[in-house]
Amino acid sequence: MSFSFLSASSHALVPYGWDDVWEAEFTPYRAQGLVPGRVVRVDRNMCDVFTADGQVRVDSSLVSPADPTRVVCTGDWAAVDTAGDPRFVRTLLPRRTAIVRSTSSKRSEGQVLATNLDHVVICVSLAAELDLGRLERFLSLAWESGAQPLVALTKADTVPDTTHLLADAETAAPGVQVVVVSAASGEGLDVLAAVLGGGSAVLLGQSGAGKSTLTNALLGREAQEVQATRDADGKGRHTTTTRDLLPLPDGGVLIDTPGLRGVGLWDAEAGLAQVFAEIEELAAECRFQDCSHEGEPGCAVLVALEDGTLSHRRLASYRKLLRENAWIASRTDQRLRSEMRREWKRRSAAGREMYERKRGGGGGHRRQA
Repeated sequence: MSFSFLSASSHALVPYGWDDVWEAEFTPYRAQGLVPGRVVRVDRNMCDVFTADGQVRVDSSLVSPADPTRVVCTGDWAAVDTAGDPRFVRTLLPRRTAIVRSTSSKRSEGQVLATNLDHVVICVSLAAELDLGRLERFLSLAWESGAQPLVALTKADTVPDTTHLLADAETAAPGVQVVVVSAASGEGLDVLAAVLGGGSAVLLGQSGAGKSTLTNALLGREAQEVQATRDADGKGRHTTTTRDLLPLPDGGVLIDTPGLRGVGLWDAEAGLAQVFAEIEELAAECRFQDCSHEGEPGCAVLVALEDGTLSHRRLASYRKLLRENAWIASRTDQRLRSEMRREWKRRSAAGREMYERKRGGGGGHRRQA
């Protein structure tokens, strides 16, 4: 990657992911006296931003679009006004990638977890039973983000043999590198560090998956607080409460996130196609284009089920996630249509008012009569 066109003040941002493309996109903002910075933490309407002059506390309330997926998020590159007090984020540079999940909100809104990523590391604890369906759900979000997924099977020191668990995870994650790691013994840390070095990565997983412990191991220091696992089920306790962007020793950054209980899909059709690529390929060979894979003649998916090429668990997970994604999409479409109708009514009312004014306010006098 070239850095030949960077301004002198921008070189300090290179370890955080700044490059010539970001520099070119920032040109009009620099002409306005704004400075670039990467958001390292968000706290309501305030955020911490790393700039060429160091980390600053900034007011992000000016960036408050109606779309919740466009609010300031950890990982964003921002144009910051540092001249006044308080300092403000004036705008965000276009995101290259973003990992988004659906919220529990009845409005079917999306929540951005992290942005401008090269890798999404899905942390799965081997101290608990391996949930392949949940792994496939995380992978769908990761692929949809535009970044490269990677699976880290953590706490490898808690099981005597990881061979079968590794094989199961690889089956659920086609095209994805799966690394067995242990922060306690150091197993796999060199592999993970080599993959993530120089780029931007986020760690995702349930509470107790070992994300903060893994973060500390990769950073080589105790940057994140960790707690002991519970004896009853081997799971950890929730410790991380914010999404923190932290610089790696050899360049690049790592975002540690709070544990996720709910992992709802959000417009993840392309991600699902990646996770279940073998089913998508089989479906393309079915006799009928609209085959439901339930009992139609010439169904390649059912043939694969019968000969054992495709597992029943895998197909069931695929169907479940497809239904969920379609439901979220329909809810979102309904919300967008509703918002469009409200906007149409507002404009119609404004249009009628303008028409009455042009007529000399006759309509208004009639309403007062």
